[in-house]
Amino acid sequence: MKEDKETTMEEEEELPGTPSQRSRTQFLLFLGQLFLLVQMPCFGASACNRVDRISCHQEDNDRHRVVRLWLPGRGLTGFISPSITNLTHLTHLNLSHNSLSGPLPKDLFSSLSSTLQVLDLSFNRLISHLPLSSNETSQLEIINLSSNLFHGTIPSWILVPPVTIFNVSNNSFSRSIPINNGGNHTSLTFLDLSFNEFTDPVPAGLGLCSKLQVFRAGFNGLFGSLPEEIFHLANLQQLYLPVNSLSGPIRDGIMNLTNLKILELFSNQFSGPIPRHIGKFFKLEKLLVHINNLTGPLPASLTNCTNLSTLNLRVNNLTGHLSAFNFSTLQSLTTLDLGNNNFTGELLQGLYSCMSLRAIRLAQNQLRGQISPEIVALKSLVYLSISSNNLTNATGAFRILRGCKNLTTLVLAKNFQWEPMPNDESIVDLDGFQNLQVLALGGCLFTGQLPTWLANLKNLQALDLPFNLITGSIPGWLGSMRNLFFIDLSNNLLTGGFPNELCRIPILSSKEAGDQAGQSYLELPVFMQPNNATIQHHNNFSGSIPDQISNLTNLESLDLSYNHLPGGIPASLKGLNFMSSFSVAYNDLEGLAPSGGQFNTFTSSSYEATQEYVALPPCTQPALNHYHQQLVQDLTLTESFLQDSLLPLVTALALTLVLALVINKTSL
Repeated sequence: MKEDKETTMEEEEELPGTPSQRSRTQFLLFLGQLFLLVQMPCFGASACNRVDRISCHQEDNDRHRVVRLWLPGRGLTGFISPSITNLTHLTHLNLSHNSLSGPLPKDLFSSLSSTLQVLDLSFNRLISHLPLSSNETSQLEIINLSSNLFHGTIPSWILVPPVTIFNVSNNSFSRSIPINNGGNHTSLTFLDLSFNEFTDPVPAGLGLCSKLQVFRAGFNGLFGSLPEEIFHLANLQQLYLPVNSLSGPIRDGIMNLTNLKILELFSNQFSGPIPRHIGKFFKLEKLLVHINNLTGPLPASLTNCTNLSTLNLRVNNLTGHLSAFNFSTLQSLTTLDLGNNNFTGELLQGLYSCMSLRAIRLAQNQLRGQISPEIVALKSLVYLSISSNNLTNATGAFRILRGCKNLTTLVLAKNFQWEPMPNDESIVDLDGFQNLQVLALGGCLFTGQLPTWLANLKNLQALDLPFNLITGSIPGWLGSMRNLFFIDLSNNLLTGGFPNELCRIPILSSKEAGDQAGQSYLELPVFMQPNNATIQHHNNFSGSIPDQISNLTNLESLDLSYNHLPGGIPASLKGLNFMSSFSVAYNDLEGLAPSGGQFNTFTSSSYEATQEYVALPPCTQPALNHYHQQLVQDLTLTESFLQDSLLPLVTALALTLVLALVINKTSL
């Protein structure tokens, strides 16, 4: 008898019955033909050998049976034909990263599970539920149905041996996780149920999955405490349960997970202290337990986690004197976020020896003192936020920080109370702050005028200076900063007119410049939401609204409220086709509002308390909805959510010009 052999086709050749060789983009047509023809489970070698990514098994009668169908990312659309169930020798089926839709063939699992070992239908648009029962002799080892539209419950049969990898993340599965104490799930090594609609507590039966290395069930509706049984998983390397409603303490039993590398429990309701023996996690690389109700100090044993690269504890109720914590042992640390807690003490001297640090956030604590010259040793530092603390000596801080050559984001808001605005021209020398993209100094109550050294920040994209006591006029040189898309000078004591130079800001006035800006990235997210805005409210602004604002064709929001603007609204502003928010409330304007374009969508609150405005256009959408109050909170007080890594922000989604001049009656 002739020896069996397997034939794998890796090259595209001309298909039988077609006039020419088919390209990869035309492969969809053949797949449709295949699904119609698979009712004939055997076909000759001529067909099998001319199909890319299909493997056949040759039998002694010279027939070929399909055993492998591997077609990820081929642009396939339409339904999966029920005829595929006739491929009864199929062992590997991968149709992932296509645009397939509709339900699964009814008998897919029962017909193929006795031979099928790998099933990957991820990243499609399949909408179906899983069958409640199937072939008891299933050979499935890998099941990936992630990123589809599946719904209903997950049957328990699908998690029994020999299944090792099961991924149904990003679907709409609901109810309980189908693992119980009486089940047989001992072969599981990878279980991903995240981004679904599961409810109920984490099942205690999970502790019987003795080989489990990765358990991910974040972004669901799980509640209750972590069961003690889960701490028996000696092989567990990743525990990912963020954005649920889990509560109670993080028990000391978690220390039994000695192989843990990633622990993500953020955005839950955990309470109590961080386990004091957390230093037993010698392999731990990421610890993300932010946005909980944790209390107490940082455990001293945390310094034993020498492989830790990301530590995020922000938005808890942690306390203690940070100066006493020895950060110097954490040499692998790249991201540290301790913001929004109640830490006290001086700025962290030991932190400056963590040479791998790229991002530090200590915002909204009770730290005091001055920035040390030792911080320049952090050569990789790109993001620094120490806002809402009690720092002093702003001029000294800038002279030191200019030595951090790679710094792109600097947030020092709500510090340096009542100090003069640093105006030393040497702050920005030939190489100081030349990579800086975001500078936030809001709420410092700085006095003086806008310093001219700001004009030398050639890569600056966002300048945030609200809630200070800055006087003088808006300098025209702001309009010449080619990368600037966000300016907030609101709630200051600025006076004068609107500089025409600001009507020529490249990113807001040029599509080409805007497109180019869209290709750049900030190292960390600073903005909570995309905004294209010009906000000039709460000022002593006295000049008329310049017609040249119509040059800012990328503008999305314009707020000129709470000023003393005379005259009328230029009719040319109706050409700002992207403008979705507008307000000139509380001014001295008179005349008619423009009609047409976006002006037909603004409500009467856009013109509230203007002196003699009449004949307002139709109102179909809500007004600004306290736009600026939210913006100030987002940027200068709480900034944004620093997640587990350096997340990029496409600046095309945040092309923003914010200009605001405070009137005397504004309360600070």
